[in-house]
Amino acid sequence: MIRLNVFISVNEGNRDELIDVASKLTKASQTDKGCIAYDIFASATRQGVLMICETWQDEASLAAHEAAPHFITLVPRLKALSEGMKTEKFTF
Repeated sequence: MIRLNVFISVNEGNRDELIDVASKLTKASQTDKGCIAYDIFASATRQGVLMICETWQDEASLAAHEAAPHFITLVPRLKALSEGMKTEKFTF
């Protein structure tokens, strides 16, 4: 399995819009084949930081997700709204 933790730095001025886009991405991604879990969290210790936590069955599932229309349209919007994004990938 594959776990991605995507950390997103949020500007308070567009926080609501960014959370809306991230929520749409989360909802659509949860229906992708091979998605074990896909959730968004707000940090309780670092204001202005969100995390999307994804678990995928395998590399093929992750690749299909990254080619899906919702990913292709919503991830660039997240990047544009954020002050930066960092992804950490784990396999288990």
